[in-house]
Amino acid sequence: MEVFDTIIQISDSAVRLAIPLLLACLAGLFSERGGIFDIGLEGKMLAAAFLSAGVAAATGNVWLGLFAGIAVSVVLALIHGVASITFRGDQLISGVAINFLAAGLTVVIGQAWFGLGGRTPALPGDGRFSNLEWPVADALKDVPVLGPVYSELISGHTFLVYVALLIVPLSWYVLFRTRFGLRLRAVGENPGAVDTAGISVVKLRYSAVIICGVLCGLAGAYLSTGLAAGFVKDMSAGRGFIALAALIFAKWRPVQALMACLLFGLLEAIANRYQSIEIGALEIPVQFMQALPYILTVVILAGFIGKAIPPKAGGEPYVKER
Repeated sequence: MEVFDTIIQISDSAVRLAIPLLLACLAGLFSERGGIFDIGLEGKMLAAAFLSAGVAAATGNVWLGLFAGIAVSVVLALIHGVASITFRGDQLISGVAINFLAAGLTVVIGQAWFGLGGRTPALPGDGRFSNLEWPVADALKDVPVLGPVYSELISGHTFLVYVALLIVPLSWYVLFRTRFGLRLRAVGENPGAVDTAGISVVKLRYSAVIICGVLCGLAGAYLSTGLAAGFVKDMSAGRGFIALAALIFAKWRPVQALMACLLFGLLEAIANRYQSIEIGALEIPVQFMQALPYILTVVILAGFIGKAIPPKAGGEPYVKER
């Protein structure tokens, strides 16, 4: 039973750690399906994490923090949209600029606001999301196998965890079973054909970047008000880039994105739990364990997952034919 309890604990940690990756991955999925490559997922997450924690700390209300985080992420997404859709600028440069902007402003504004070196104060009880206990979770806790799975793995997560998991089937339905999803995918593949059909390419692409902004806002808010109890400098820690790798791993599909993010979360959970592992006379150092998620990112981006074909019109500004 000790081994089983350890598996449950690692799995529980993996789910919690996978949620910000999942939300950011789905954000990139909508954006790239619409033909807008967004390397600025990291910056939007970071800005949302900061403002969510800042507003929650100042007001004591986590919901105001959540809405503030979503708002700033959408604003940054619209800046990316204006640069890449309206002015047809380089989408990669725009995304990198957003990352730099968020990394600098969160520290400067945080220092000016709270005077804690860019950090926010520790959030009080109402300033962060609390865990939700499902019905009869305590009563079933001692039931073999089923009890720990239900009471620790399924129950006991924050509101945003369940929202993120529900967004996965919702994203699949929207992309593959609705007219909007069909048009969005068509814009990412052949915007000229969409324009010829009398559908606005600009409106669809802006819709994609706004959805991306909302999901990145949720991811950032979860980092600082759900997974942690406040904001610290650079707390996104490369999760936006890992989410992009997971998106390639998932080949731009929602359910596969969930599996990929859970894999990354599992590696991070194992690294956090086992700081060093001994295999016979060989001791694996803690640095290697901490680098596992990033090593997997490099492996994925090196092309060891088979052929992953992005949307054909992705990253290319659309110029309307006259």
